[in-house]
Amino acid sequence: MSNANKEAWPELPWKEWEATANTLHMWTQIVGKTRLTLAPLQAHWWNVTLYVSPCGLTTSAMPVSGGNLEIEFDFLEHQLHFRMSDGREDRLALKPQSVAEFYRQYLVCLGRLGVSVHIDPLPCEQKEPIRFPDDTVHASYDSEYVERFWKILVRTTAIFQRFSSRFVGKVSPAHFFWGSFDLAVTRFSGRRAPERPGADAIQREAYSHEVISAGFWPGNGGFGEAAFYAYAAPVPEGLDKVKVLPAIASFNKDLGEFLMKYEEFRREASPDDALLEFLETTYAGAAELAKWDRAALERQAL
Repeated sequence: MSNANKEAWPELPWKEWEATANTLHMWTQIVGKTRLTLAPLQAHWWNVTLYVSPCGLTTSAMPVSGGNLEIEFDFLEHQLHFRMSDGREDRLALKPQSVAEFYRQYLVCLGRLGVSVHIDPLPCEQKEPIRFPDDTVHASYDSEYVERFWKILVRTTAIFQRFSSRFVGKVSPAHFFWGSFDLAVTRFSGRRAPERPGADAIQREAYSHEVISAGFWPGNGGFGEAAFYAYAAPVPEGLDKVKVLPAIASFNKDLGEFLMKYEEFRREASPDDALLEFLETTYAGAAELAKWDRAALERQAL
C-alpha cells in the first residue's frame, strides 16, 4: 500500500477496537437520542442522524428554548462539545469511562446550559441492552482507534458525496445512524414500497419507499469485521446473481446484501475508485432488476 492510502484508509481490526467501539456506540446513542427528542420528524428518520464534521460527528443545530444547540464529538481533541447559539459552551472529556459516568456528566452539561430534554435511557438495536445510568460494562476509549475510525468516515463521506452527485432523484445525505452505528447513503426510486410484514413503526417510516442503500460498518453489523455494504429494499428477484465490482465484492446470502471487506478493499491500487465502483455497480444492478426509471433519475454527463 502507498503511504497516502495507509493514511486515508487506516487499519481497523474489529477485535482490537471492539470494546472502544461498543462504548462509543452507546455514547453516540445518548447524543442521538437528544436529537431525536429535539429535532422535528423528517422522512425516514433523517432528523435523528449525526453528520461527519471536520473533527468528528455532529448533531448540527437543534432547536431549543431561546435558540439552537449543537453537540459535536471532537475526535481530534477528544472532547464532546456543547455549543449554544447565544455563545455559551460546555465540554465533556472523551476518555476511558463507563457509559453510566458519561451519561451522568452529559446531563450535568445540558443542565448547566439550561437545556431540558427527555432521553430514553434504554439503548436501541441491542440484543441485551443496559440502561445508560446502569451501564458500567462499556468503559473503554482508545483514542488511536477512534481517530482511525473518524478518518475512514471522512474519506467515505467524500466518496458517498461524489456518488450522490450523479443522481437527480431523491437521495439522502451521507449520515451516521447511531442505532446501528454505521454511515449510510440512500437513493430512492420515487415509488412507495409494499408494506413490510411485521414491520414496527420505525421500519415502516424508514422503508416507506423503494430504496437502494449503501454504507460502512466499522466492524459491527453481525459480520465481525469492517465492511462496506449495499442492499435494495424491497429486494428485487435475482439480486443475488448480480455481478458487481471490484472483484473482492460479493453478495452475502446470509445478510441479503452485497459486501466488500474493508481490509481487502484498502489494499486495492486505488481504494477511492474501488469504493465508487462498488457503489455504482451495486446500484446499477439493483436498479435494473427493480425497473427504476434510470433515465429520469440519473444525471446526464455535463
